[in-house]
Order: sequence, then structure tokens, then C-alpha cells
Amino acid sequence: MAGYPARQATPTPIGKIAIIQLSDMIWLVLLSIAFSLIGVPAFLAGASSAPPSETEAQLLARVAKEHDPVRKSKEETRLARIKLRQALQTYVQGDTEQGAQLVGAYLGRINDSWQILKGSGRNAARSAQGFKELDIELREDDRLLDDVKRRVSYLERDPIEKAEKEIEQVRAEVIQALFPSGGAP
Repeated sequence: MAGYPARQATPTPIGKIAIIQLSDMIWLVLLSIAFSLIGVPAFLAGASSAPPSETEAQLLARVAKEHDPVRKSKEETRLARIKLRQALQTYVQGDTEQGAQLVGAYLGRINDSWQILKGSGRNAARSAQGFKELDIELREDDRLLDDVKRRVSYLERDPIEKAEKEIEQVRAEVIQALFPSGGAP
């Protein structure tokens, strides 16, 4: 039978389904790998309310110009977050003294943010803008402080533990302002 060329068999419907599923699985695996490679740096960077391009100097200039207490409080909170991230990096590098100073600067910014909101004369229960955002930021910051505390030796945790207690106190005051009748729902 030398006259006829060899002919491929046409795939059966089940064979076609298997080929489609295999190609879908390959794409799924490739996309999973790509997203995991992209997601790891984003996860390590952490969530932040401040865009990554904002610098401390830009935020300081914006705080100085801002007259709206809610926006000013948000900018102060962003500055505080920058200080907390700097503290985390310094603690990771092993400089505990500088880390403790940065945690103190963070606390100062958070207290400034809360004082701005508290002094604004706004009723947090009726107009929660700014108060809710501060509460959310404080919860996120509490988690970051917990991460910092895990990376530091037991003997050097005192400034971090004090900061956690102070953040809990400020958050309790914010919750009390939001829900004046006795606490969170």
C-alpha cells in the first residue's frame, strides 16, 4: 500500500474535551505562577492608605496647607504609617534604638490625628467620616505593631508594647466617639 499517505485519526469528542481541559490547566498554572510572583512583593509591602509615590515631605507640606480637619487627620495618619513602616525596617535591620524613636514618632502622629478629629467639633455618631478611617488605620497599625513585636527580642519589646497599649486606648476613644451609647454594636 505504497500509494496512499498515512492519515491521522480524528479525535473523538472525549479526546477533544481532554485536550481543551489540558490546555486550560496549563494556562491556569501559568497564571497562578505569574500572580504569585507579582503578589509576593505586594504582600510583603503591605497595605497602606498612602500611595507609594507619596513622600514624607509631600505629606508634611499637605498637612501644613490643609484646613479641613478630616483631610488633615487622614494626612497625619498617612505620615504615621510611614513612620511605622520605617520603624519596622529599622527593627528588621537590628537598630532597636532608632526603631524605638520611630515608634515614638508614629505615636505622636497618631495622637495628632486623633486630636485634630476630636477638636474638629464634629459629631462622630452622625458624621463618621474620618473617624471610621482612623479606626480602620488603627486596626491595621495594631497588626503591623504585632508583626514588629514578633521580630524583636523579648528584652527590646517594651516600646512596641507601650505603643500597642496606647493605640488600643486611642482606638477605644474613637469607638466611644462613634458609638457614644456604650460601645461597638
